[in-house]
Amino acid sequence: MADSGINLDETTGSPRGVAEHARVPVSVERALGAVAMGLICLISLANVIVRYATNVSYAFTEEFSVFLLVFMTFVGASLAFATNENIRITFLADKLPRRGRLACEVIAALASCLMFALIVWYGGELTWDEYRFGETSPSLGYPTWIYTIWLPILGTVILMRILGRLIATLRGRA
Repeated sequence: MADSGINLDETTGSPRGVAEHARVPVSVERALGAVAMGLICLISLANVIVRYATNVSYAFTEEFSVFLLVFMTFVGASLAFATNENIRITFLADKLPRRGRLACEVIAALASCLMFALIVWYGGELTWDEYRFGETSPSLGYPTWIYTIWLPILGTVILMRILGRLIATLRGRA
């Protein structure tokens, strides 16, 4: 058989990087991740140039870079779950019959749902506490809840992607 150049998922037979079951296109996550990465690069480059030219570092660069890195990580996780490219160890699952692999997929999806549900819950509590107590960031003095509110928001997006993938898997479309 000639190589078509398409990377296929061994368990589902569908092309990797494609989320045909998704109602919201994965291009949203790809664009948000690219914007976050671009901003990190620009902020870091500007900081290096200014530090080289003036021997002074911008204080805000670390604060924004850390936020953008966490944002990009969550967006990337959402993309990975939507396209079934999330990290997993399949050594034993690949040796099981189809029903066994399906059971492993369901268990893994439910465990991932539990983990991200906890992130949503505790991220929401953290955000609420930071808002309620008026916590501010050390370098810029911005309210810290503007950074942590993305934990429950993006955690919920990831939960929806996991559930979408799980439903598609159970229906045999993933």
